[in-house]
Amino acid sequence: MDAVISEVRRGLMSPQKSLAPWLFYNDAGSALFEEITMLPEYYVSRLERKILRDNVRSILRHAFIEPSAPIRIVELGAGSAEKTRLVLSEAQTLSSEVTYVPIDISSAALEEAQKRLERDLPRIRVESIVSDYVSKPIQLGRFAGNTMVLYIGSSIGNFEPLDARKILFNVGKQLNPTDTLMLGTDLVKSEQILLPAYDDARGVTAEFNRNVLRRLNEELQANFVPEMFAHRAVWNEKLARMEMYLESQERQCVSIPFADLYLEFEAGETIHTENSYKYTPSSVSALLEDTGFSVHNQWKDEDEWYAITLAGPVRND
Repeated sequence: MDAVISEVRRGLMSPQKSLAPWLFYNDAGSALFEEITMLPEYYVSRLERKILRDNVRSILRHAFIEPSAPIRIVELGAGSAEKTRLVLSEAQTLSSEVTYVPIDISSAALEEAQKRLERDLPRIRVESIVSDYVSKPIQLGRFAGNTMVLYIGSSIGNFEPLDARKILFNVGKQLNPTDTLMLGTDLVKSEQILLPAYDDARGVTAEFNRNVLRRLNEELQANFVPEMFAHRAVWNEKLARMEMYLESQERQCVSIPFADLYLEFEAGETIHTENSYKYTPSSVSALLEDTGFSVHNQWKDEDEWYAITLAGPVRND
């Protein structure tokens, strides 16, 4: 709770009020996000799944070049691990010893994912970790085999460039020379495609956005009325990112007792809740090279809306 209080005080006391996107992901928020990934407007999961389905054998044979060695697959922000099943299923054709380490802030999502995987892929050893890998950077233990870290779903795009680099740098410094990173990134495309993906017709994304206020009500005894805040999605072409806001629909006051805050909102005033950066193939390569990786290969859909990049750590010592 201390981390939540600290973030709420930092963000809501700023001139441009904001809340960090990791606050979305309590159990309710994680469930809403899984619903988003199934929406027709949200192309990210659909394209990533297709790229994996079409190329998973090639990707894993690039990643694991030592025949039959034990394999460890670590996934940041695993959620339901639905797409990861394609990776795990193929991995068990390469090695008789496959360990999957899903890391997520939602214990409910991990428990459900582990039950499904243990039922459908019983040869895979699952070692779930409930953790916020952002505030508590992961520490990978020693492993007698090859490790691949999955960071898919375009999650890296939710972080400011400096923070994204910190996450990748922390991962890279813990990998052995033969280990790899699989990174999923959403690519720059037209505003006509992007806006519906972040403001769907059913309003699921709007509920996902407002859920952060419900979380503050539950955990910090705040008295937000979520329905008095409208969901706003904006394409910032200059910074190549989608931005999400909650906009106050009228002048209102909100108290957050556990954070010792009393806030006044003017009509039209916003809380900035999320950025989602979009990349080009060259900027993905630059991001990885800046954080100590070399790019092995990259796979994209036919329209070049999405990319999966395989990279390995560079050792300068």
